[in-house]
Amino acid sequence: MSEATSTYFIVKWGNAMELLDLIWKKEQIIRLAEIVRILARYSLTDWLQKIPFQTVRDMLSSAETQRIKDLSTPERLRLALTEMGPTFIKLGQVLSTRADLIGPEFAGELRKLQADTPADPFDVVARTIREELGKSPEEVFSTFEPGAFSSASIGQVHLARLADGQPVVVKVQHDGIQEKVRLDLELLKGLAKLLQEHVPDARAYQPVTTTREFQRTLFRELDFLSERRNMEQFANNFAEDATLHIPTVYRQMCSRRVLTMEWLQGIPGSKPDKIRASEVDLNDFAKNTANVFLNMIFRDGFYHADPHPGNFMVLDGGILGLLDCGMVGRIDESVRELFEDLLLLLLQGDSEGLADLLLQAGSAPADVDRVGFRSDVSDLLVEYGTQSLEEFDLGGALDQLTDIVRRHHVIMPAAAALLLKTLVMLEGTSRLLSPTFSLAELLEPFKERLIGQRLDPRRWLRKLQRSMRDVDRLIRQGPRNLADILERLQSGRLTIRHEHQHLETIANRLVAGLLTASLFMGSSLLLSNASPPLVSGFSIAGGIGCLAAVTLGGRLLWVIRKNVK
Repeated sequence: MSEATSTYFIVKWGNAMELLDLIWKKEQIIRLAEIVRILARYSLTDWLQKIPFQTVRDMLSSAETQRIKDLSTPERLRLALTEMGPTFIKLGQVLSTRADLIGPEFAGELRKLQADTPADPFDVVARTIREELGKSPEEVFSTFEPGAFSSASIGQVHLARLADGQPVVVKVQHDGIQEKVRLDLELLKGLAKLLQEHVPDARAYQPVTTTREFQRTLFRELDFLSERRNMEQFANNFAEDATLHIPTVYRQMCSRRVLTMEWLQGIPGSKPDKIRASEVDLNDFAKNTANVFLNMIFRDGFYHADPHPGNFMVLDGGILGLLDCGMVGRIDESVRELFEDLLLLLLQGDSEGLADLLLQAGSAPADVDRVGFRSDVSDLLVEYGTQSLEEFDLGGALDQLTDIVRRHHVIMPAAAALLLKTLVMLEGTSRLLSPTFSLAELLEPFKERLIGQRLDPRRWLRKLQRSMRDVDRLIRQGPRNLADILERLQSGRLTIRHEHQHLETIANRLVAGLLTASLFMGSSLLLSNASPPLVSGFSIAGGIGCLAAVTLGGRLLWVIRKNVK
């Protein structure tokens, strides 16, 4: 964008003070204009039209409005996010894990998000390596390919060799990506706050909370040392498992923006035809891959959260090579128990128990239709309950269950939603290789193990210990807190806060209604008494007042009816 255009935007929108409280930097204003232009081109600006700032509406009316009629809304959203750049591509990938918020259709489409970012020139890459490792590429490696063979949203990958001839891949972060991401994140936080406050339809999607969660995820991905630690932990957890190979990382050649790891030579999972043409037993390979992920989830509580075909390779001997460990999930005790209960109830066909579990674990609105929710869950289990274990489509069942949760506005914990998405992707990826694959069949041994763990006395002892700690804390802190409350009450310093949402809006409408009624009554008296000035015996002041009152009243009714809808 030219400097003249930038100046035009700043002058045109300089009076939007409330918006500038949230988005106040010149660079953010320019970036906002670019984002809105892209959204308008893909016909995705309905929500923004509801933000009560003329600044935003001016951007929408002046942006391009070309409509892509042949594409669905999820497809247009994916294309728009791709065009917006790395931050929004990552946002889409994070949203793809929250099918409970956006629905399976949007989540499935956003899982296709891939970035084809132009690679940085070699001199920029060499400067980054020198800044991070203290030496030039020629000093660190015996050979270093100047051209990147892959470039994604965060970084690009080069082939190189160590001094001993070992082939490696070097992942180098794009120059300036951290500054771009921080700019976009600040902008996203401002827009999320606007949506939360002014767009009722958006509140169910929890824009502020989702943006905060996304920020944590993205900052972890921008730190290659975090990915290095993930790879080392996976390698340690599966040191005795011959079916999985994690690339070796070279710690002395890694930093926050540079990651050096072993080069795996095999067949990418994104090329199933080549895998089928090889001598690998696809059914065994799919089962081994699924078992690796199930062990990550149920045994370790630490799992690779992005099992799409592009993130694994088939190595010699049918061994799974796992790539891109930047997105991982961790399972604490509460999430583990929730997930285990969910799977057990789903596989056992207990619709009432499953519905109650989801309502208790999720954030359900006060007016949730519990009868309807239980009915939908029951219908789902009836549909899948007739399938044999070998034919049971666990991914389809989880997708439909997530859709039921979303339709009833029940928000699942983020960790549980990510775990469900991982299982759905895992079954889809495995069935791409072996159409006869059944994740539910593989879960049967884990199901028996889970039931055994539930009956383990050591588990109940741990629960009792945690309960005793809670009771001990209550005994120690309870009297002190109660004494503090009584002391404040006695001294008159106890204050009780009651917050009523939208009270200011209600009060404004009430005042507007009273003023409108008063204006109408006063104007009617002027008309009936023929108060001067008169035109043909008609009171001009009374007529103008009545017209103004009718206009104000009509506008007030229109606003109330619009918000009710």
